[in-house]
Amino acid sequence: MRLVYCPFGSREEAEKVARETVEQRLAACANILGDIRSVYPWKGVVETASETPVLFKTDAAHLDALMRAITDLHSYDVPAIVGLTVEQCPPEFATWVSQQLGDA
Repeated sequence: MRLVYCPFGSREEAEKVARETVEQRLAACANILGDIRSVYPWKGVVETASETPVLFKTDAAHLDALMRAITDLHSYDVPAIVGLTVEQCPPEFATWVSQQLGDA
């Protein structure tokens, strides 16, 4: 199983991308988290912005396609998209994720 973390510039954009990737069966589900404050350098200036992070749940077979879809749908020039390997989870949950992606 894999988790993909990605912040978005608005809650509306986060919800749109979450829904689309779940509908495309690239993500089994997506958790839209509470708003965060991000501090980062951009074009030589340190910026501060409010963002809405999302955790997408997928598997190794769908990871690259999910990350491409998020990149294509995202409004940022360089979105922060991070794929993480899940080392442990209940086997029933891993099975559920696979079933949502059409793999089981």
